[in-house]
Amino acid sequence: MKKETIIPRSISGLLMFLFCIVLSIIIIYPLLWIIMSSFKDYMSIYQDVWGLPGEWHFDNYVRAWTRGISQYFVNSIIVTICTLIGVLFIASTLAFGVTQLRGKVGYIVFLAVMVCLLLSPQVCVLPLFILLRSVGLNKTYLAMILPYIAFRLPMSVMLIRSFFVGISKEMEEAAIMDGATLWQIFYKIYVPLSKPILSTVTIMTIYYAWNEFLFATILVDSSSLRTIPVGLMVFRDGLMTEWGVVMAGMVISCIPLIIVYLCMSRNFIRGLTAGSVKG
Repeated sequence: MKKETIIPRSISGLLMFLFCIVLSIIIIYPLLWIIMSSFKDYMSIYQDVWGLPGEWHFDNYVRAWTRGISQYFVNSIIVTICTLIGVLFIASTLAFGVTQLRGKVGYIVFLAVMVCLLLSPQVCVLPLFILLRSVGLNKTYLAMILPYIAFRLPMSVMLIRSFFVGISKEMEEAAIMDGATLWQIFYKIYVPLSKPILSTVTIMTIYYAWNEFLFATILVDSSSLRTIPVGLMVFRDGLMTEWGVVMAGMVISCIPLIIVYLCMSRNFIRGLTAGSVKG
């Protein structure tokens, strides 16, 4: 009986392991190919597509940075940081407020927030463009920051609120008996205990704001405000034959996301799992 139960489990485990290996290769190999190509010149890329660089052209990174990637990089950092601050503050306070509402009122407010998930960003492009141009924001960073915050709030509120629901009410009641206000309860109890889900929201928000292309292309009129995704498209068109420099620009654009994930990966999965099953 033991052999009959062990063998199928070992086979299923082996198949799952092989599947993970294949999936890892599919995901990692394109990134490695881009990194290798970023150190090649034009002829090396076309004559030896899959091989290692015969001569390592580190100057591709210098040329990419000086030819415009630096400005796109700075713009993306400004937009991403402002979006992250806005999403974390508004989503966490809104989620806390929803958890404090008792009875049907809290569920109605939460349902109203969740309905916003049904709103497609593509449908809102034209109304947003007209609105931002009418108030004169189409040539500022706010043309990207405000829509990014608005479209990230529903999912962020859902995750944070689901985590807040699992926090012990006894701690909150004890704090109230000690004379703590709701604001003190929020930033002294809820926020410290919610680091896993806040890390998850942070990674998801940074990934979205850093890579968003549609709004950054249409809603912003000024070429000096281009972010990394839009800038790479223009950068590619201006360097049609210098693919090594283009690849170097792509590698530079990936570095912040990799650093953020490595710093917060410990809490990412734990926070996403907890926020998806509670409440």
